[in-house]
Amino acid sequence: MRDQYASPYEDESLRKFLAGEPDDLPWMQSWLDMVREAAAAGRRFARVRVVSLPLTDYSRFGVWCAQFTGGAGEDIRYLPRHQAGDLPDEDYWLFDSRLLVRLRYDEQTTFLGGDVIEDPATIVAHNYWRDAAWHQAVRRDDFAAQQGIA
Repeated sequence: MRDQYASPYEDESLRKFLAGEPDDLPWMQSWLDMVREAAAAGRRFARVRVVSLPLTDYSRFGVWCAQFTGGAGEDIRYLPRHQAGDLPDEDYWLFDSRLLVRLRYDEQTTFLGGDVIEDPATIVAHNYWRDAAWHQAVRRDDFAAQQGIA
């Protein structure tokens, strides 16, 4: 839901992206390995990123990086913020549509951790929001083409 995240481990890759320099994304390799293994075992990884238009440099970088996670088996889609309607302004993960983890960040968008939510009504609401966002979102490759990102 944020247009920027404070992720120091990404800083050098973001700098290279903005400078048009090649990068092998060393900080992302363990995630890609995990997604590949999970996808090979039949697990599904999908997410919707809500973004402001025009994209921030960080969001453009994220769209570019998503080509690699997509290649590993993750389906990432994009939803412009002005089309997000009543979606909650929070980041969260759903696992098997049954386990909800709300992600927490400080004012500088540094990740602070996640809270496991077990309330069934709250989980159902987040499943609804996920499905509503998914229905409106654009596949990564289509969105990247619309935004002029390779």
